[in-house]
Amino acid sequence: MPLVRIDIAKSHPPGFGRAVGEVVYRAMLSEISVPADDKFQIITTHETSELNIPTSYLGITYSPGIVFIQVTLNAGRTTELKKKFYKRIADDLAAELGVRKEDVFISLVEVAKENWSFGNGEMQYGPVE
Repeated sequence: MPLVRIDIAKSHPPGFGRAVGEVVYRAMLSEISVPADDKFQIITTHETSELNIPTSYLGITYSPGIVFIQVTLNAGRTTELKKKFYKRIADDLAAELGVRKEDVFISLVEVAKENWSFGNGEMQYGPVE
């Protein structure tokens, strides 16, 4: 059910975006109970000039290595689960790919189950009529 969008600068090495996607996928499986094989990701690279970020916000200083992760998913997970999810991604990206934790920007977009169609023009998760 989640749709993950990852946006990074082109200055990252080849394969970096897919590696970020793997970290996010593992965190979804372990922290927010996403079903196996539910892996839909769009990875986009940008020129540095196309990422318009502040130097700092809320006491966090950003670098050109920032990684944007947006996850659209079904509504209903607790705040505690979301906190664990954010931490797991930041910890694993730092440990595995050398990403500064300060440069891990995550946004969740929660939607109702009937807002998905996985193919065939059908509403797989919607209410039964």
